[in-house]
Amino acid sequence: MTRREIRARERFLETQNQEVLPPPVPVHFEPVAVPKPQPAYVPDYAPAAQEATTHASGLYDEGVHSETVQPEEDVQQHDASHEDLTQPFDTVQPFDTAEPGVEHDALHPDAVEHDPVHSFDVAHGDEFHELQAHDEGYEHHDPQFDYEVHDEHDAHDLMATATPVPKARSKKVRRRRRLVALLLTLTVFVAAVAVGAQFLKPLLGMDKVSDYPGPGTGSVTITVAPGSGPKLVATNLQSQHVIADADTFVAAFTAAGGELSPGDFTFKTQMKTSDAVNVLLGKDSSKVMYFALSAGLRIGESLDAISKGSGIPLSDLKALSDSPAQFGVPAPAKNLEGFLAPGEYRFPLGTSAKDILQKLVTATTDELKAQGVTDPAKQYQTITVASIVQAEGGQADYGNVAGAIYNRLKPGNTETNGLIQSDATVTYGLGTKTFHLTDAQKADKSNPYNTYANVGLPVGPIGSPGKTAIDAAAKPTANNYLYWVTINLDTKETKFSSTLAEHLKYVDQYNAWCAANAGRCV
Repeated sequence: MTRREIRARERFLETQNQEVLPPPVPVHFEPVAVPKPQPAYVPDYAPAAQEATTHASGLYDEGVHSETVQPEEDVQQHDASHEDLTQPFDTVQPFDTAEPGVEHDALHPDAVEHDPVHSFDVAHGDEFHELQAHDEGYEHHDPQFDYEVHDEHDAHDLMATATPVPKARSKKVRRRRRLVALLLTLTVFVAAVAVGAQFLKPLLGMDKVSDYPGPGTGSVTITVAPGSGPKLVATNLQSQHVIADADTFVAAFTAAGGELSPGDFTFKTQMKTSDAVNVLLGKDSSKVMYFALSAGLRIGESLDAISKGSGIPLSDLKALSDSPAQFGVPAPAKNLEGFLAPGEYRFPLGTSAKDILQKLVTATTDELKAQGVTDPAKQYQTITVASIVQAEGGQADYGNVAGAIYNRLKPGNTETNGLIQSDATVTYGLGTKTFHLTDAQKADKSNPYNTYANVGLPVGPIGSPGKTAIDAAAKPTANNYLYWVTINLDTKETKFSSTLAEHLKYVDQYNAWCAANAGRCV
């Protein structure tokens, strides 16, 4: 074959998914003596091809006649047919030792056409030999062996049957691999979804328990501080594993119409929400001592309520109150007036009178400290102002009432000359509760709580102020007011002024309201 024809054949074989090797030069071998047969083996073709070439060269050097066969000009018999290379070729006849003069071409008329292809097949890839040579029972012969002994399973049969792996088989392998990859991907995806769902459940609240079945176990004591709201208490209960869900508890508590009161409450862990609500509402009062103190109560009223709720004799409570120093109140205090914090309280049965009173006093002093009032003398002054604010003003105006009181206490005040002029202080000193005072009562200096006749603050608090009043007295609203009057006892609407003339106009509005609401202003 010419070089052009070889290149044309290479291009054709490349389109048939074949690898092309240069065609070897065919060699004609003369018969030689047959040595003892050697065991069959399966050669590695790359080394074998090289070894075969080496042996062939050795035979040539020893005098074996070989003629180079010129490739024929016309290769149409091979190229034009384009037959599948995997089809078997004609059986190669063994060399005839009786006619040494006959050329190799005469014995093998197709040698020029087939040998290049067969050489390619034999020299190509171990997989071809492994797939076909063993199946056909091919026994390899080294060039030094007898070339006259051939059967139908000779080199031509091997080369003819050493075909590439069918494409269909490769496609099946690829399909299996794709199927395995798909199954693995699907498995990983499902596992990822399952694991992700476990992480997302807490974030989405999917694993949230809204209520415990109850009744619960153990014992947990929860302290409700003065001014605490249902949400804060519910959060505390949930953190202590008393209830399952704070929002569920708040909804149930609101639906029950209850009001929180300060105190210590005993719960169980993992209680039913409704049972926990009942504890706060005091519906299990048979197990605790319960009482409620309203803001503005005087000391006698507070002690009486405590006695009725706890069963402790009133005389015992009064004796403790008249010795206030043991509870840590400021020295000027004559009793616990002003220091018994308002609210609802529940104490375990058997709690002592002193422990109960100490709990109430501590709630008040803690609120003073929270507002930055730590000096005992300042604490006593703040509680006294707070008690007047609690009695005089509507809750929305506590800050302005406190500001007006402090304005009256200023040394440069020439409008009232240091007089607070509070009706609530006078009536406290009189031991009565009335909205009307006579001129004589207002002029009585013997009443130490008479702020009409005595300059400055009264000698002590006039009741128990709530948290809002304490906060207002500790941090009053800055203003220039000197007068105030509540013109509506139902709404607690309060009017403020800086002069007496303006104040008297608001007093007239108060009198008009009293006239329209007979029996209310007594």
